[in-house]
Amino acid sequence: MSHSHSHHNHNHAHHASKKALLTSFCLILTFMAVEIIGGILTNSLALLSDAGHMLSDAAALGLSLFAVIVGEKAATANKTYGYKRFEILAAFINGITLLAISLYIFWEAFQRFFNPPEVESFGMLGIAVIGLFINIAAAWVLMRGGTSENLNIRSAFLHVVGDMLGSVGAIIAGLLMLFFNWNIADPIASVLVAFLVLISGWRVAKDSVHVLMEGKPKHIDLDALKKGLLSIPSVKDIHDLHIWSITSDFPSLSCHLTVSDNSDRDRILKQVSEYLKKEFNLEHVTVQIEGEHHSHHDSCN
Repeated sequence: MSHSHSHHNHNHAHHASKKALLTSFCLILTFMAVEIIGGILTNSLALLSDAGHMLSDAAALGLSLFAVIVGEKAATANKTYGYKRFEILAAFINGITLLAISLYIFWEAFQRFFNPPEVESFGMLGIAVIGLFINIAAAWVLMRGGTSENLNIRSAFLHVVGDMLGSVGAIIAGLLMLFFNWNIADPIASVLVAFLVLISGWRVAKDSVHVLMEGKPKHIDLDALKKGLLSIPSVKDIHDLHIWSITSDFPSLSCHLTVSDNSDRDRILKQVSEYLKKEFNLEHVTVQIEGEHHSHHDSCN
């Protein structure tokens, strides 16, 4: 039986994630206050509703930050993997929230098509430009925090990107209203943003459900992995093979290997561990080795 896992990379990623989330959370929260004040001063419904969007972003970032902090808690007798899976629950909640926000924007835009609001476009434009720079800064911080690997950080990143697109839409709408008095630009921009937010929300929710359902990590080719294991000298068969993720950047594998009766099992375990780490970045591995005459009933080939 072999079991290997490296904690250093995971802990370093957690620290980077926490710092990125905290910085972007402070940025978004500060600008949300600016938007609320600006919305009241310019009598702009667009800015106030965008402040509502920012509030949901702040809540999403706060939830993601909380998830990273909870995920750092050590394993217990009850939670033998620790609390890392909480990050996926946070990502799932964020994904569902993105879907709800997009549907709400669609509904608001639909109402505004029939009754375009009067907006203090110059003030709205100024605040939207500031908002764009704040969101770019927050997105950059999150991108450096490792968005591609960590689903929880990626869901927070997509919230910010959605808001960034909202700022772009508000700027375009503000310019059209300022120069052409074209108030219908506001709901048109909203529909385009809502569509992009809908796609983002769907992807995050789908990916997090895949992890919660113990699905195979996308980067792992099951057939190639089996072929590679069977090419190791003395390995005759593989069964009870399971590959899943504890959290999005923490893949795990367990399997039973049937080997020749007089083979060097320690050598085989070493080769298996090295192969899985090198080819598939699998460090959390549990392998049970059985002789050729050992019977097994539950096969998963």
